[in-house]
Formats: sequence, structure tokens, C-alpha cells
Amino acid sequence: MSDNSRGGSLRILFADDETHLRELMQMELPRLGHDVTVVPDGLAALKALEKGSFDVALMDMRMPGLTGIEVLGKVRAICPDTAVIILTGHATVDTAVQALRLGAFDYLTKPCKWAELEAILDRVAERRDLSHKATALETRLKQAEGTPLLVGQSPAMASVRQLIDTIAPTDAGVLILGETGTGKELVARNLHDRSRRSGAAFVPVNCGALPENLVESELFGHRKGAFTGAETSRKGLFEVANGGTLFLDEIGELDKSVQVKLLRFLESGEIRRVGENDPFRVDVRVLCATHRDLRDMIAEDTFREDLYFRLNTFEIHLPSLRERRDDIPNLATHMLKRFHRYGGPLPEISDAAMQALAEHHWPGNVRELANAMERAVILAAGGVILPDHLPNFTPRKAVAPAQTASNASGQLMQSGVKTIISHAAHITAGPNLTLRDVEMQFIQTVLEKHGGNKPAAAKELGISLKTLYNKINQLQQAGAVDD
Repeated sequence: MSDNSRGGSLRILFADDETHLRELMQMELPRLGHDVTVVPDGLAALKALEKGSFDVALMDMRMPGLTGIEVLGKVRAICPDTAVIILTGHATVDTAVQALRLGAFDYLTKPCKWAELEAILDRVAERRDLSHKATALETRLKQAEGTPLLVGQSPAMASVRQLIDTIAPTDAGVLILGETGTGKELVARNLHDRSRRSGAAFVPVNCGALPENLVESELFGHRKGAFTGAETSRKGLFEVANGGTLFLDEIGELDKSVQVKLLRFLESGEIRRVGENDPFRVDVRVLCATHRDLRDMIAEDTFREDLYFRLNTFEIHLPSLRERRDDIPNLATHMLKRFHRYGGPLPEISDAAMQALAEHHWPGNVRELANAMERAVILAAGGVILPDHLPNFTPRKAVAPAQTASNASGQLMQSGVKTIISHAAHITAGPNLTLRDVEMQFIQTVLEKHGGNKPAAAKELGISLKTLYNKINQLQQAGAVDD
């Protein structure tokens, strides 16, 4: 998309009964980067406004059927966000005042100068963009969370920073992966703030938090009457983010029907409001994040493979806090300053409290650490932070790599926990039994129960068939199961 279309491109409806003027507008307005639809009279203009969305309605005062003033009076109810510009060769003070009183954005007389029209259209674009930024700011303030800076000097975080520096100036798609609470939105904000779009809107949206029946409307907008409850037309988050960045967190939660529409935008740059027939272009960089394994979802046919490849031109893997324990002291100190708004002197962290922080497993990652530090600052009341000021978690030493089960093993044990309990009697106990040993015996038990039927076994285990095959291959290599 060209730069002149970014942010300043308008969807314009031009209504005039003079053929040569319609031809002129249809030829010249696109050269300025605008999309234009021309109609010959007021009735046709009204029908066009009822079917599609426009930023501007540029209408002649006197037309067959309905006059520009009559159409203007109806536009307020149909599409209040459309800026109406009245054009006439019969200018009087009275008609100008009447048009402005009814809500016209401006008023031009025939023959108007092209520079005057351009100036008015620029003001419409500026007003629209300011409105989008205000909405984006409101959304951002409501959804903002996490630390404002990427804190940490660990090698893992240094790699993340280097990748951000490389890809931020581009418009390439980025898929941000990591556990819940690792700071995926923070990475997306850094990508936006270091891009050429930094002056435009950054719009974060949690796909998992969108109402299931309103996801499409929230993202792409809708027309008045498009569905029950749609009492007014509404812009979607793609329009709000026009010229900027849309961050889709938990992208794996989107239904496949919405995935199709997202893929269409990524391929064409066009979106279509719910209830409208005509698509229109927006210029938005899409960043996505998820804590789920999208490749497993592809194997389960719950995520589109073509969309996956469109989204992850680059992947940024955020390490868990367990994998960057050296960063915990810096993060904790940073958060002390962040929560110092409660007043009093800045507290210090005792060696015992810091040791407890270093030994905790942090399943909630940086977000859990932030909550723990906020609690500690309040309880310490300006004094030294002690272990008693921390949440009631039990500190534990980091597990040695040889004793750590694979991620797939953890997913298997977690998702199949009820089944494990029901089959516990079939698992041989032993004093040195490891998690991997339990998993091997458990998989064998379920496979034997289903006579080697792998799809049935995978269903009972609560994992995908692909994951089961991977686990069987691992167990075969260990000599635990037969082919």
C-alpha cells in the first residue's frame, strides 16, 4: 500500500446529476488516494449510504428525487460518522446556514476550486484519524498491563531485543509465542513504537475475551440493523487501527470462520463490515500472540495452516521467568519503583526475600512477579521486604534438566489428569518412579485398553493424535512400547 493511502485515504460518495462532474470525480479523486462511488441523484445516494459505509458524502444541493439537504437530514440517522459536504451553484447565506445547522461538515459553491475541495477532504481525514486515535487510546488504557519496559539482561532477553530492533521498522507479520504472563503485549508495543507507525494507533485486543457472537463485529464493524441489537453503525477495531498496528492476543481462540476473514485482509488489505456488501481498504499492521501450539491446532483442524504461514513471517519466542532467573533481581527492583506510588520511602528487598523470589517456580511468569511485588510494597509500608510480605508460595529449587519432563509430557499429564486418576490402579508404583516412567506406563495402559486404537487413546488422553504419535515415537526409542 502506498504512503498516500495510509491514514489519509477516504471512502467518498459523490452525488450529482451532472454527468461530466461525476466522470471528473471518478477519475480525479482516486488519484489522491481515495475510493469513490458516484451516483446521479439523491435517492441513489440514500440507497448507497444504506448499503455501504462512507467517510464523506459530497452532494449537490439540487438533484432529482431528493435534494442534498433532504439526504443530509437522513444521513444523521443512517450513518452519523459520515461527513456531508454540500455542493451547489445556488449559494445563499440561508442555505449555507441550513446545511450547517443540519450537521453538514462544510459547504462549497460551484464552480469550486480543486484546492478548496482537497483542503476540506484533508480536514475530514484528520478528524477521522483523531477519532480513531482517541478510541484506540481509550482501548489501550482499558487493556494496558505488564511492565512498561523490557527489563532483563539475560541472553534470552538480549536475543528478543535484537530481533525486535531488526523487524520493528518493517511491516512484516510477527507471531509472538510464550506462556501466559511473559509479556507478549509488551513486545508488540515495542514493535509498534519502533516502527514508522509509532505516531498512529496501537490497538490491543484479547481474542479470547471477545463475546463469541460478536467477534466479527468487534473486529470488522457492522451496519445498523445487521443483526439483532445493532441499533447503530459501528466501526471495528481494524478501522480504529487504520494507519497503525492491531495486536491480536490469543489468536488461537479465533473461530475458523473469523480466521478466513483475517486471512482475506492479510492477502488483500480489505475488510467488510457485517451487513455490508462492499469491502474497503485499511492500512493496518497485524501482530499476533498466543500461548498455544498452533501447529498442534492445525493437526487438530482448529487453526488454518495458510493463516499460520501468513502470520509468522517472524516468530519471537518469549522465555518463561523460570528460564531467565538471572533477571529476577532487576525485575523485582524495577517493580518496586513502579509500585512506589503508594507513598512512603522506597522499600528494600531483604536477602531472604530475594532468595525466595529466586527459588519460586513462577507459573504466572512476570505478571505473577508483578502481583507479588505490589503486595509486598503495600505490606512492607516503606520498610524492608521480608519473606512474610510475599504471597504464600513455597520456594523450591530449580529442577535439574535431567529430571524435567518435556513440554508435551506436561501437557499430557495436565490435560489427562482425570484419566490418570481413574487408571491409577493400573500404574505400578516404585520408590524411584519418575514422571516420565509414569507417562510411559500410562500411555501403555490406555493403548492396551483401546486395543491399540490410537485415535481413541488420544481422545481419552485429552491430546491431539499428532502429539500421541510423537510420544509413542519417543517411548519406542526408549524401548517402552512396541510398534
